[in-house]
Amino acid sequence: MDSQKELPMKWGESYATPPSFRDRLFDKAFRGMAYIFTTLTIVLLAYILFEIGGKAIPAMQKYGLNLLVSTQWDVNQNIFGILPEIWGTLYSALFALVVGGVFGVAIAIFLTQDFLPHKIEIVLKNIIEMLAAIPSVVYGLWGIFVLIPIIRPFANFLHAYFGWVPFFGTELSGPGLFPGALVLSIMILPTVAAVSQDAFRAIPYKTKEAVYGMGATRWEAILRVMLPTASGGIFGALVLGFGRALGETMALAMLVGNSNQISLSLFSPANTLAALLALNFPEAGTTEVEVLMFAAIVLLVITLVVNVVGQLIINYSQPGGAKR
Repeated sequence: MDSQKELPMKWGESYATPPSFRDRLFDKAFRGMAYIFTTLTIVLLAYILFEIGGKAIPAMQKYGLNLLVSTQWDVNQNIFGILPEIWGTLYSALFALVVGGVFGVAIAIFLTQDFLPHKIEIVLKNIIEMLAAIPSVVYGLWGIFVLIPIIRPFANFLHAYFGWVPFFGTELSGPGLFPGALVLSIMILPTVAAVSQDAFRAIPYKTKEAVYGMGATRWEAILRVMLPTASGGIFGALVLGFGRALGETMALAMLVGNSNQISLSLFSPANTLAALLALNFPEAGTTEVEVLMFAAIVLLVITLVVNVVGQLIINYSQPGGAKR
């Protein structure tokens, strides 16, 4: 037994040892690789902007800002306007963010705040994450053959009795903004739920113990302590989900209706920038390709602005974030 006792440390001895030559070499190599991959990412982004921007310059010079405020798209007369597509992109993404965001945060609370046994939490978490692995074309087919027939009676009921509300101003005859945005909300759900779960799990367990120790109920602890503490991570999850919704292409191209109009009605056909690019690019002539490249630049700028503004809000909402 005496041989297992730890010998007392002598003066000047320490368990801590300075990094070896191998450790320092590994640190330098890792730092160098990080710089290289960061630089390559910036170079790749610059190359993409150069390629798309170079091909969009003729359309920028010819149409300018008129392309952004015009609503007509006539290839035969070389008249182009993408305002309905900008409206459809933002409208569908915001609707998907509201639905997918609410359900995603609720799922994160449900899976992290001890509502379920641990094994069932793992199963549900894996099922939700599997939604991210389903191809968008499968979502599109599911929307056409399953979702639209299910929601059409309810949508037409809303139009019949609440048609005076601008959001229900038209009937749902088939593809439209509502089924497209619903599918979009399901597609962003895994991203919002996963990142929000990480935000909740990053809260020290002692925080929860301290709240319960003060006599708070479960929902008081969740609403007054856990949600505000995890708000930065949750907002980051919503920004990621919104960015994903803005750029989604195939499912919306199949479900949104591809109509060049602006309407507040959720049941009317619409179009998005990504769907416009996917559907028109294969058969586009030289002039139309230049216009589509201009539209791609607009979509890129919208996505970039959303991510930058979201990151700034996250930084300023955290303690000491304004000084970063």
